[in-house]
Amino acid sequence: MKSPDFDYVKPTRLAQALSLLAEHEGEVQILAGGQSLLAMMNLRMSWPKLLVDITGLSELRTIALQGPSLRIGALVTHAQLLSSALVSTHVPLLFQSASHVAHLAIRNVGTIGGSLALADPAAEYPAVALCLNATLVLQGLHGERRVSAQNFFQGLYQTDLRAGELITAIEFASVQANEVQVFRELARRRGDYALVGMAMALRVKQGRIDGARLAFLAVGDQPVLALKTMQHLQGQVLRELALPACLAVLRSELIPKADLQAQSTTKAHWAGVLLSRALGAIGEGVA
Repeated sequence: MKSPDFDYVKPTRLAQALSLLAEHEGEVQILAGGQSLLAMMNLRMSWPKLLVDITGLSELRTIALQGPSLRIGALVTHAQLLSSALVSTHVPLLFQSASHVAHLAIRNVGTIGGSLALADPAAEYPAVALCLNATLVLQGLHGERRVSAQNFFQGLYQTDLRAGELITAIEFASVQANEVQVFRELARRRGDYALVGMAMALRVKQGRIDGARLAFLAVGDQPVLALKTMQHLQGQVLRELALPACLAVLRSELIPKADLQAQSTTKAHWAGVLLSRALGAIGEGVA
C-alpha cells in the first residue's frame, strides 16, 4: 500500500517547527527518523495531512556532558549512540541497549527521540529511560517542560507529549562509581523485535545492594518497573543472593501480556532467565 497524500515542510529552526505544530494541530506528524512512521502511513495506520521534517535542526543532534548528567539531543541516531564515548562511559545501559535496536540501515537513520515518542512497548529505549528515570525535555511554542520517564509513558503508544510539543532532548544521570548497569534481551535474531528484555541498574557498596532499578520491555502496554523485585533486592548481599526467592517475587508481580510471540507464562519465564543471568554475571564481577 501507499500512504495518503500529504504536504511536507522541512524547517531550519526549532521555532519554525513548533509554529507549524501549533498551526496544524491534529493534522500534523513529526518526521525524525521515519523508520516507524512511514511504515504506519503506508499501512494507512496514520494519515497526517502535513509532515514536519525536523532532521534539519542540528541543535537536536548533540551529545554533551552537563554537570552530573549526559544530555542527548532527540535527533541523535542509534548509530551515533553506539559510536559515542560519552554514552558508553556515562550511560552504559543506553550504550548496551543500542546494539539491540533493529539493523544497521535503521540504526543509521532512526533516532532516540523518535523511539521514545512512539513508545513502542517492545522498544529498548523506553525501558532504559524508565530504569534510569531519565528526564525528557519537551518543547512547545509557549515553553519547555521537563518530565521524568516514570511519568512520561502512559499506555500503549501513549505518552505525556501534548499537542504542539516535541522531544528536544533526554537527560540521563551519569553512572556512579559503585553502580553496575546491565541490559539483556531475548529475540529470535539480533535486531528483531524483542520477545522480552530487561534493563537493570544496581548500586553495590561493600558487596551489598544499596539500590536497584529494574525495568522490563515487551511484557505489557508500556515498559514496566518491577517495584517489588527492586525492593526485595535492596540490602541483599550480592554473592549470597538467593535467586529462587528473587524470582518468586518477580513472578508474583510481573504478569506479561500474551502476544503473537509467546504466552504470558513463557514471557514470565524468559524474564526470570534474563534476571538470573544478569545477577549471576554481576555477582561474578563480569557484567
